[in-house]
This record gives sequence, C-alpha cells and structure tokens, in this order.
Amino acid sequence: MRAPPGIPQYALDYAPLIFLHSDDPYRPSDIGSMLSNTKPEVNFQPVAGAPSPLTLDNLNVLNDFGGDSVYLTAVKDVATDTEQSWLKGVSPDQNGFTNGAVSATIIVNEKDSVTTDVFYFYFYNFNAGPPINILGLKLVFGNHVGDWEHMMVRFINGKPTQVWYSQHATGQAFTYEATRKIGNRPIGYSAKGSHANYATDGLHDHTIPNLNLPGSLFLTDTTNAGPLWDPLLSAYFYKFDATSGTVSAYDPSSPVSWLYYKGKWGDQQYPTSHTNQIVVFGQAKFGGGPTGPLTKELQRNNACPNSVNPCLVLPFLTAKLER
Repeated sequence: MRAPPGIPQYALDYAPLIFLHSDDPYRPSDIGSMLSNTKPEVNFQPVAGAPSPLTLDNLNVLNDFGGDSVYLTAVKDVATDTEQSWLKGVSPDQNGFTNGAVSATIIVNEKDSVTTDVFYFYFYNFNAGPPINILGLKLVFGNHVGDWEHMMVRFINGKPTQVWYSQHATGQAFTYEATRKIGNRPIGYSAKGSHANYATDGLHDHTIPNLNLPGSLFLTDTTNAGPLWDPLLSAYFYKFDATSGTVSAYDPSSPVSWLYYKGKWGDQQYPTSHTNQIVVFGQAKFGGGPTGPLTKELQRNNACPNSVNPCLVLPFLTAKLER
C-alpha cells in the first residue's frame, strides 16, 4: 500500500518503525478482521437489529444501539481459548509489511501554520498481559480482546521535535534527538503481549504510574529487537479537524465511518463467575476492550495527552536492564 497524495511528506519521512518482540505470538492485525470474529453486545447481551455484516463502513451505526456501552465481543469465548488464529494477527515480512492486513492508521492534525501532530496508531486483535508473581504464584492480568497503541511525532515547521510513546493508560515523551532511529525514523519497541511502546529494548517496570524503571518490581514489560514492522506499508491515512472533531481520508476509497464508533474494541470485562476469570486487588485476568483512535486526545497542548500533567519531555533515553 502506497501513501496517498496530500499527506505531508515529513509525516512519512519521520514515521516510527516498530520492533516487535521476538517471542510475542500476537502480531499486528487487520483492523477489519476483528469485525468478522466478534459480535456487538451491551451488558453481555447481543445487540438486536445491529448491521450484519459489520464493516468498517457501517460500524458507527452501533452508536445508535448503546453508544459507548457497546462491546465488540469475540464470537468464541477468549477466556477459554486465547490461541484462536484470528487473535494472532500477521507477522511482517522481510520488508516490514503485514501482507493482507491493514494494521495501522495514521492521523495528521495540522494544529496551526507552525505545529503539526502526526499520530501513528497500531492495531492488534489481542493484548496478552505479562505474568506477575504474587506470593509465589505466577498469575496473568490484563488480557483483553482488541488493542490500540500509538506513537505521536510533533513537528514544528516540518521538523520533528518530540515523540510520544503510548504505554498502557499513560506513556513517555522524548525529544526527537534523544530517540533511537533507523535513518531519520524513530524506533519504537513493542512490548511482548501488551504492545506498549518503549524507546528502548529491555525490561520496563511500570508498577508506579507515569514512571518506567529498569528491572522487574511487579508490573513488567519486556521488549527486544524482534521482527521489524513498518506500519506505513499497511495503513489508512486521515486528516483530523480539531474544530469540528471530524476526520477525512487522504484516499477517498478508505473507510472513514469506523473512526466514529464510540464503543469498545473488545469484550466487556468478564464477571468473576466467568470461566477462568480472576480479579485480585482490582486487577482482572481478562479486562475490557479499549476505545478507538479518536478518543486518544488528538488535540494536545504538548506531546503528552492533556491528562498527563506535567508533561515531561526527556532529552535522554531512560536506562534499560537486560534480562
């Protein structure tokens, strides 16, 4: 897939490249593939009268059937089978291309005549939480169907200045100069299972909110330089209008309606009575699915989402600890 005309060239020249974890079975996924393997539900009940089949062109119609209470629920229970083939996605080939899968979405927000934020969204059909040791027991928390991650590059007069890496409910920001690169393109490392994006490989403890530490305290992500993915090669490209909150496609053949879907991309968090569900200290083995790209604060004051305050833009990379 080639980038359509109209998108700023710098959004392509400085687009991040992603190193997937070598042992992660859950790879980038075709955005539309989720719709053929899920059904819409509200409060664990099927949505009567929903469009069938669901497509990226009619997904937003579900807003009329429950708004943000709608969940795209796996047809086959994921709590009893996390090895379903559709959850595994597509491994990139030697060129970084996810063949047959449009697995990324690029959204350009030209804030004014000087500043442009370009968001690079990455989609996975499944998020596998890392194992956690509790009182000698190895438990897993944070599994969920559907996973939207992103990086954002802020440009000033067409020059990259800052890079945001999404990590769970928060993330990290760095100066562009501080980031590792291949050529001019910043590198992101996708954590095994969780797909949180980090600026370095190694271990990343995120037990303390908004703080990543080298090593393993409690909640730990692992990254390494596994297969290289170039999201630009299989992506939809859009322009965001902050005044109206609307998006338009650079390529008129690209679907747009799906971006306005307000519901969740995945199952609702299962109750404790559900097979294989565990909740400890408020942490569930199988959590609820995420919301889509338009809910990720595309109109930001800084590189960080406005909900991350203060926004620390580090001029150096944080330390890593090898496993």
